[in-house]
Amino acid sequence: MSWSKVAVVGAGLIRFGELFDQSYELMARGAFEAALASVDAGFDPALIDAVFVATQRGTLWGQEGIGGNTVPSAIGLAGVPCTRIENACPSGSDAFRVGALAVASGVHEAVLVIGVEKMRDKSTEEGLLARAAAGHPVYNRGETAPVLFAPFATRHMHTFGTTREMLAAVAVKNHHHGTLDPYAHFRTEVTVEEVLASPPVCTPLHLLDCCPQTDGAAAVLLVPAERAHHYTDRPVFVAGFGVATDHPALSEKSTFVGLPATVAAARRAYEMAGLGPADVDVAEVHDCFTITEILDIEDLGFVEKGKGGWATLEGHTALDGRIPVNPSGGLLAKGHPIGATGVAQITECFWQLREEAGERQVRLRTGVALQHNVGGRGSGVSVVNLLTRDPDAGAGA
Repeated sequence: MSWSKVAVVGAGLIRFGELFDQSYELMARGAFEAALASVDAGFDPALIDAVFVATQRGTLWGQEGIGGNTVPSAIGLAGVPCTRIENACPSGSDAFRVGALAVASGVHEAVLVIGVEKMRDKSTEEGLLARAAAGHPVYNRGETAPVLFAPFATRHMHTFGTTREMLAAVAVKNHHHGTLDPYAHFRTEVTVEEVLASPPVCTPLHLLDCCPQTDGAAAVLLVPAERAHHYTDRPVFVAGFGVATDHPALSEKSTFVGLPATVAAARRAYEMAGLGPADVDVAEVHDCFTITEILDIEDLGFVEKGKGGWATLEGHTALDGRIPVNPSGGLLAKGHPIGATGVAQITECFWQLREEAGERQVRLRTGVALQHNVGGRGSGVSVVNLLTRDPDAGAGA
């Protein structure tokens, strides 16, 4: 396959949280302006010839027209081609993949990928996430997100001896990372004891094992690698990506100690990039629940299957650990505004590879970062993106 390499030359986001004072479009403008401001040599918005908006707003709010046809006008790009992308929790990471493909194909020269989500203006009682995860009216009744992930926790505990303390260690680590991230929804420490004592949600998951519902927006700017020097001396390059799906219903699952969509998406991304798990310096992964991060680090190949809980408890995924995971605070602390989540993770990877992450900066060896989301009904879809500082590595090389 012959196609051009793609560079990320700018990335930014707004502070995540309960943003009742900001409209959907205002959040999008804030993220776009932050991305523009991050470009070292400046970036003329008039150069952008395509926009990809990641959002679940239509699914969550019952108004499918919102997003693709409102964001360009709101951010001053009316007239530019714009496509709305919705692919469950990986919507943002998939929009990034599609944006990279648009540049790599040569069809577009400068692409804006923007993720934006309003989660807090409606309550859960109004069916906000239930609408997104709706399935069979009888078989799936009562299947909230914690109900879908709790069986993975109980099975992992039964099979590998994973404990609630190990689950809690994920929350403790990510909340600590969140205290170092000025964009995080939650910036407070928690202890193992506090996680264990928090209200039960769905056994064995408790409240502090769960990510919050969050408002937020994030944006990145993509250009052909050969033009990156016009904007910055420190571009970040797209090395590879992978997407995979799995059966959505729990009754159809082949395993409850892993997420096959993540395994397959990671394999495709690694193969495309010519890299492996050992090459990754830092990872932003999907930790909607504490058990999810444990499954992720196993499925992505960072630790042996069954050892994810132990690896977390022993500090291997901390900022100074062997493989730092979720330095931004992850979904547990930074928040999970669905359409914006993947783009915000890409932004963190961009900052880490440029060594601009401040107190949460990790030590770089190879200059490779991995971004991952998994979601949809029953974790039925996963996306993995690999970024690198090496212009000769991976996709398009």
